[in-house]
Amino acid sequence: MSHSFSHSTSNSTTPPPPAPASGVAPEAMVWFDIDNCLYGRSSRISELMQDRIRAYFRSLGLSEEEAGELHHQYYKSYGLAIRGLVAHHQVDPLDYDTKCDASLPLESVLKPDPKLRKLLADIDRSKVRVWALTNAYKTHAHRVLDILGVADLIEHVVYCDYARPNFPCKPEVQFYREAMEISGIADPSKHYFVDDSSQNVVAAQKLGWNAVYFLEHDAEQVEGQDVEEDRWKRQSAVGDAPTIGDIHQLRQVWAPLFKQGAAGEGGGIDG
Repeated sequence: MSHSFSHSTSNSTTPPPPAPASGVAPEAMVWFDIDNCLYGRSSRISELMQDRIRAYFRSLGLSEEEAGELHHQYYKSYGLAIRGLVAHHQVDPLDYDTKCDASLPLESVLKPDPKLRKLLADIDRSKVRVWALTNAYKTHAHRVLDILGVADLIEHVVYCDYARPNFPCKPEVQFYREAMEISGIADPSKHYFVDDSSQNVVAAQKLGWNAVYFLEHDAEQVEGQDVEEDRWKRQSAVGDAPTIGDIHQLRQVWAPLFKQGAAGEGGGIDG
């Protein structure tokens, strides 16, 4: 199911895939973030990634303290650490990808997810197209989709093209606008989006997308990530956007987008 590689696109130049064989393309889009959205934070991939990013900072001659501070500063200012590294340290973004994202031991951390596969398969493709919208580079995005066993159910991936000078990323409005352009659907109200970042959700909302905030909660949660006070602050940041604690709750939030009679796991919705 690696054929999805032929469907990937940089977020500006490649046209969208052809319409279905019926010749009638769905008139709405469903966009899934990938990391910490299609798999749980309890995988600790975020922690593994942070370790590699800080090691990359240190390889530039920075101290551990400087690495931590700049990592946080660049993420806050640019949306991605690599954006700050390119702007201020003239690093090769593809070298960064090789040593950070591409070096993650994903195959030993993630595994095929039949429940996620059923969720994606139950979305009514006569109504919507199902694409991914990620700040990762294409190599990482497709590795995750392949390992989870859902690559054939994500029709297209719009990713951050590290090889493109000054590439945009979430939560920048340019990234969402380019995604809309690639999809060929100009009406923002026809775009449905789920992400685990409140900043990304708010940006999509402002553009007119139907955004859902995925604020995961389960028994396997990483220690320190499920503090109630912190959860309340993050949930408040997205205003009236629906907040879900389990990705399968999309069945309730986006019920009209699923096949009639499709059954699956779900639960209550926050907000």
